[in-house]
Amino acid sequence: MSRAVDVAVIGGGVLGLATARAVLLADPRRSVTVLEKEPRWGAHQSGHNSNVIHSGLYYRPGSLKARLARAGGEAMIRYCERHDVPVRRTGKIVVATAENQLARLDMLAERGQANGVTVRRLGRREIAEQEPNVAGIAALAIAETAMTDFGAVCRALADELTGLGATLRTNAPALSFAGGGDRTVIHTDGEELRARVLVNCAGLHSDVVARAAGDHPTVRIMPFRGEYTEVRPGRRDVVSNPVYPVPDPDLPFLGVHVTPMLDGSVHVGPNAVPAFAREGYRWRDVDRHLLAQLARDPALRGLARRYWRYGLTEMARSLVWRLYVREVRKLVPTLGGEDLRRHGSGVRAQAVRDNGELVDDFVIDRTARAIHVLNAPSPAATSSLHIGAHIAADVFEHLGENDLARTVRADTAAA
Repeated sequence: MSRAVDVAVIGGGVLGLATARAVLLADPRRSVTVLEKEPRWGAHQSGHNSNVIHSGLYYRPGSLKARLARAGGEAMIRYCERHDVPVRRTGKIVVATAENQLARLDMLAERGQANGVTVRRLGRREIAEQEPNVAGIAALAIAETAMTDFGAVCRALADELTGLGATLRTNAPALSFAGGGDRTVIHTDGEELRARVLVNCAGLHSDVVARAAGDHPTVRIMPFRGEYTEVRPGRRDVVSNPVYPVPDPDLPFLGVHVTPMLDGSVHVGPNAVPAFAREGYRWRDVDRHLLAQLARDPALRGLARRYWRYGLTEMARSLVWRLYVREVRKLVPTLGGEDLRRHGSGVRAQAVRDNGELVDDFVIDRTARAIHVLNAPSPAATSSLHIGAHIAADVFEHLGENDLARTVRADTAAA
């Protein structure tokens, strides 16, 4: 069966679903299909993360991350409240545990204030009053942070899209692509879609999809696994709200943090180790084809040269339990190895440049018939409604609806 559509979205995570929603809210006449290869929505990155709605503290003022994070977080909280998705404003503290972290803490405070975040400096006494089990010499208290369940957000978006008239297909991988005049032909199991605009939100497979569609992605995806532990039930009162370390400014990772979840559990993590498969949730998940590709890739050699010391440290913490516990105890000294147990992992799609540099901001490539979202790191889930509108404006430009594109951009900027 062959079917013509205005927009085909590859990937049923929170960003793909939010993009489809933004298109249909702006123009309900458009035909939109979302294809997801898994049997459920949000099966990978959207359903394997810390479930934190971030405030916009970390991001370089003026970057796309910074512009989208603050307003996007508030939009996500409102969306959850309207659609009965669990959400709670918790706030968080970012803690310096050593003197050499104080300059970075000051830099974070300046960034947060520039991005419209409410930042309050805490000393030792205030930290002890707020989180008595946390060790720190100074901290930043951030009021705007919240917790939700992004898997539930994906399900709510899918339900809304059904009401808006979208065609949603799970268990529907895009098997191949071909050109068809001014359209992209997408072959799935049992159906052929002829799309005026292809939107690639395939996450861990986004560079593969871009190449399969005949385009040349400007970055490649390197999967990184983040491993979580859980605090045993008897010690769940160890923190009352999320507690984060001061991140390394040279790396696009936030470090091992302690996060009380909405269900009462407390998660610790993640670390960041290379994964040997795009969906490599365990050490034994190995894709030999991916490893062969990476071995031939000069970007991997550049990555190794730049970050080998950090990578070895993270791998050691993953493999040696006492090293991981030692890292956790820098933040919360009262937690011991007996208080923690392994609790799953997530895999992050991290974009890498040709020279091996890890990309920290969003990367969205636009070609004649496609929009490829090649890097959507945190706060992508937080800001997904606004990022989806940002992409939808590009979609309308592809469709020749420039006035509508300007309207969507203006509405997003004003939100």
